[in-house]
Amino acid sequence: MDSADEKVVVVILVAGPSKGTRFRPLSFNTPEPLFPLAGQPMVHHHISACKKIPNLVQVFLIGYYDEREFALYCSSVSNELKVPVRYLKEDKPHGSAGSLYYFRDRIMEETPSHIFLLNFDVCCNFPLLEMLESHKAYGGIGTLLVIKVSAELASQFGELVADPASQEVLHYTEKPETFVSNLINCGIYVFTPNIFSVIQEVYRLREEKAYTRNLPNYESQQFAIRSLPTDFVRLDQDILSPLAGKKQLYTYETTEFWEQIKSPGMSIKCSALYLSRFRSTSPHLLASGDGNRSASVVGDVYVHPSARVHPTAKIGPNVSISANVRIAPGVRLKNCIVLDDVEIMENAVVVNAIVGWKSSLGRWSRVQADGDYDTKLGITILGESVTVEDEVVVINSIVLPNKVLNLSMQEEIIL
Repeated sequence: MDSADEKVVVVILVAGPSKGTRFRPLSFNTPEPLFPLAGQPMVHHHISACKKIPNLVQVFLIGYYDEREFALYCSSVSNELKVPVRYLKEDKPHGSAGSLYYFRDRIMEETPSHIFLLNFDVCCNFPLLEMLESHKAYGGIGTLLVIKVSAELASQFGELVADPASQEVLHYTEKPETFVSNLINCGIYVFTPNIFSVIQEVYRLREEKAYTRNLPNYESQQFAIRSLPTDFVRLDQDILSPLAGKKQLYTYETTEFWEQIKSPGMSIKCSALYLSRFRSTSPHLLASGDGNRSASVVGDVYVHPSARVHPTAKIGPNVSISANVRIAPGVRLKNCIVLDDVEIMENAVVVNAIVGWKSSLGRWSRVQADGDYDTKLGITILGESVTVEDEVVVINSIVLPNKVLNLSMQEEIIL
């Protein structure tokens, strides 16, 4: 196919509310994919990267959130980036490959030559153009973005073995109990439309097992209970593992940053990675200031244009300040995310923390944590509309929405 005739479609899997429990209390009223990292919704970073793909005709967000949750965002991001973005709601979870297949007719409306599939909860530099060029050279059905990690971390992800010369995927296993490889799946793929035939074959085989297997009625019922639903197909176990070693899957290895956002604490780490990336991609988004006419800014900091920050405040490194935030004199912010409509009063300190929407921190209060992203209480999180009164100290704690804290606390979860 001539490159001028090629079209590319991007699918971003955004899951649904039943998968948002790990992100509580921040996902109570905001879908996790729309939680801001470095001042922009999580999926915004994916879509911005997609804009660089030649012949991009459509970006689809697929999940089972209510359509109203994404309607405004899809409209605004389409206008801002001049990229057509559309949300498609599943009637129920269909699995990562099943979601793709469920909307196959919509995805193929523009007869694309290539389809990118991205998971919303990954943070990286998205080398999509490089992946696409490598994929064309390989000639298989799909190319996976991969990265090398430590042996201790590898077991938390899909591990694979690839031919060092051809980059073909020879073996793939999801979260193995024993070590297979330190090369892991990053959750970003590019496929040809032939992927739909592969998924269809999985459906066919599963339906045969469920409905035509020659078993007595009782045994047949037990088999159906043990099996996955016929319309639920996982990309990793049901598609990638069987295709490995058949000259159909290849890898593109990144040496840049990559993280999976498994918890609210990880969002602070990933916000830092995106802020650092802004230096080369979007330097206009980074704040500056020397403490005279504007606040003293250290390192990479994002401040929404509507936020009001007193010149005597000291901000950074790794701080993201959202819309309509008010920051009083003498405030110190470091390694934190401050969400919309928050008020932080005189001389308060926020370190290694996320301050929820419409919250208020009193004078001389402290909201802080150790900064360990891998532990449950390593980051202090205040839910929506939490009030921390004057001189109260909150350390390594999680506070659910609509609470008033008038006593100091450490390593607590306030329900």
